[in-house]
Amino acid sequence: MIAVAIDGPAGAGKSTIARAAARKLGFLYIDTGALYRSIGLAVLRAGKDPGREADVLGCLPEISLSLRHENGVQQVYLNGENVSEEIRLPEISKASSQVSAFPAVREFLLERQREIARSSNVIMDGRDIGTVVLPFADVKIFLTASPEERARRRYLELKEKGGSDSYEEVLQAVRERDYQDSHRAAAPLRQAQDAVLADTTGFTLEESAALILRLIEEKMKGAAGKDGEGERT
Repeated sequence: MIAVAIDGPAGAGKSTIARAAARKLGFLYIDTGALYRSIGLAVLRAGKDPGREADVLGCLPEISLSLRHENGVQQVYLNGENVSEEIRLPEISKASSQVSAFPAVREFLLERQREIARSSNVIMDGRDIGTVVLPFADVKIFLTASPEERARRRYLELKEKGGSDSYEEVLQAVRERDYQDSHRAAAPLRQAQDAVLADTTGFTLEESAALILRLIEEKMKGAAGKDGEGERT
């Protein structure tokens, strides 16, 4: 089985790009951020504070999550309800960052993610896939772009959906999320030592996807070549 880990900050386009690459390669795409978003949603629905560890841990026993691929698209189910659209709201994004800071939440999801990677060829994206979840991944990529570029992309996406947030508000949210993700005690956002850095500032979505696909294919070819050398010796 082949495992590809794509990490990077919020708004870098990881989910969209990883999904496109998985489709091209015939791999299973796993959006781990959707799992954390679902926990954030569950905590908010329970009327609890996603930034308070005791509140979050009290909700975990009542949470059941599952990922299903329907018509080639990942769908996320929280306690039997499809929440794939709701978890993309800005307030859920913030709650996701808060709950993911707690070690118990990460442990709650860790083995589930590893089981998927052991049973299928996967592309998995998140904040700590190459460093914590799949340190054994065959290909590791750290996908990023400047905060301004990521805010611009997010602003246009929200505007298309009827959102009213200004670009400045979106940029501030991106910077706050970057700080939270990189300074949390549990598995902070960082580039794995053996990950390839892919900065897509100024790239279109299509150019970014093509870059990532090329990096994956090059790494896979390199790994296959080394395996072949080993067999000949």
